[in-house]
Amino acid sequence: MLKYIKHHMTSIDGIEIYPIISLVIFVAFFIGLFFWVFSMKKKHINEISDYPLND
Repeated sequence: MLKYIKHHMTSIDGIEIYPIISLVIFVAFFIGLFFWVFSMKKKHINEISDYPLND
């Protein structure tokens, strides 16, 4: 079954750019998330960590 899918994918012109674009989006998202988490203030993190304990 994979050979049928692979054959159709190779017949599309310019298809090789889509995996590159998806990889760039994936990496950019997690790098942005990394910077966002590490730039949070300690006070805000402590407030968020107390949410499950508050009624």
